[in-house]
Amino acid sequence: MKFKLNIIKLVAIGCLVAPVAFTSCSEDVMDSINENTGNPNDVYAKFILADVITSTAFSNSSGDINTYLSAYVEHEVGTHNQLWNAEHRVNEPSASSTFNNSWNSIYATLRNAHLVISKCSPEGQEADNFSTLGAAQVLTAYNLALLTDMYGDVPYSEALDLNKTFTPKIDKQEEIYAEVIRLLDESLVNLPKGDKTSFKSHDLLFKGDISRWVKFAHGLKARYTMRLLKVSKDKTADLNKVLTEIEKSFTSAAEEGAFNVYNAQNLNPFFDFQWSRDGLAASRSIADKMIDRKDPRLHRNFVNSDWVQRDSLDINKKQYDLLAPNGDNEQVQGVYNTSIFVYSQTASTQLLSYHELLFLKAEAMQRLGQAATSVEAVLKAAVTAAFKNSEKSIAAALSAPALEQYGSLESTSDPVTDAQIEAYFNSNVKPLFLANGLKEIANQKYLAFFGASGESTEMYNDIRRWKALGEDLVVLKNANKFPLRLPYGNSETTTNPNVQQAYGDGQYVYSENVWWAGGTR
Repeated sequence: MKFKLNIIKLVAIGCLVAPVAFTSCSEDVMDSINENTGNPNDVYAKFILADVITSTAFSNSSGDINTYLSAYVEHEVGTHNQLWNAEHRVNEPSASSTFNNSWNSIYATLRNAHLVISKCSPEGQEADNFSTLGAAQVLTAYNLALLTDMYGDVPYSEALDLNKTFTPKIDKQEEIYAEVIRLLDESLVNLPKGDKTSFKSHDLLFKGDISRWVKFAHGLKARYTMRLLKVSKDKTADLNKVLTEIEKSFTSAAEEGAFNVYNAQNLNPFFDFQWSRDGLAASRSIADKMIDRKDPRLHRNFVNSDWVQRDSLDINKKQYDLLAPNGDNEQVQGVYNTSIFVYSQTASTQLLSYHELLFLKAEAMQRLGQAATSVEAVLKAAVTAAFKNSEKSIAAALSAPALEQYGSLESTSDPVTDAQIEAYFNSNVKPLFLANGLKEIANQKYLAFFGASGESTEMYNDIRRWKALGEDLVVLKNANKFPLRLPYGNSETTTNPNVQQAYGDGQYVYSENVWWAGGTR
């Protein structure tokens, strides 16, 4: 440090005593001293986009939000510390600190995505990178929808430019969703135009395949159109729009929006939470739904505290009793069974899965009153795709690098075969579908979203959407009050009077629906 200060003094003295000889030794030289060349002030849009993709998948879609919501929708049971509090609705669901990290992460991601949009817009430095612009618009729409789905009315129009205000106003969810759809529509114009400088090498989602980005945008339009069904002015037109958008989206699981860069060092966030916190246990509620249907996944999806896969929950009372009773469980660790998915260290995070699109298609067709045989065929394809996704996560758990040093999980069953899926659907799913089509579509989607792929968040949205339509399609067993939304983050409730007033004491999370679920904010 003394050496560096002496150099600065010498340079400064030289500039003062010899202004003619050192005409270039002025502000330019002084500005360069102590400059950290490893921390540049400006980078290409593709580098920022890589960070946007990563934070969207890891921190936002499949981070704290999904972990807590897995307990809310009873895919898992919170059994220790903060997750036990959330399970029993003690403080956590209404506290502004609970989801503050997610709140901050989504806003940081939105700011970065907007920076890419700015760089690649007509006035920006990379105006010819249209596909990069389109991808950033898709990811902005995705994160903006996630933000408002979770928190309702939120700051947005004034929130991303800190040069304007530090206390941005709260925008209405209806306005925010109009922006979500606008961004997706604009992305569909920009994506096919191509780039002068490709972002392929930094595309951690689709590896530069622009056709998949286009399909992703269409699929999101289908998802969000269905999301807004309660407030739709023409439900029939919008249900047909859902079908139209799905036809333009993914045609197989090979195309879906799966973020799959996890390995021994880069951990699936759902695994990461359980491995470090041990706060989740197996849900009796979801096991009961599988038992009722004689679902083959029942014998694949659970393990005991000794890491042995359970294959007899439906007939072995001792093992059944070790499933955590939802909302009525003890605060303990290492006692209850767990889902196998909490060990899926390298399982992909699904931003939009192929099976989700098929379930949306089946629901739209059913609501439109289309032929039962046609709806049944789509539902069967959805269930089959869901089984395949589940088996990928189970395989990831059975080969988890972190567990191998301790002996790994002990498997007691073989992967579910196509023949078993076929028999299950024909014998158990089809009769329930014929008896109540919409209910069984919803329950099969509920079972499909159970896993390590971060899809509990979407199930939370679906359960609220169905309830808003007056449809109690998926029965939840937790007798404690159900959170209707997430509380604002305390980084805003302590600094922004607009958000502070809207937050109050946080108890509104139990009483006020978001706009698309029939609420006012």
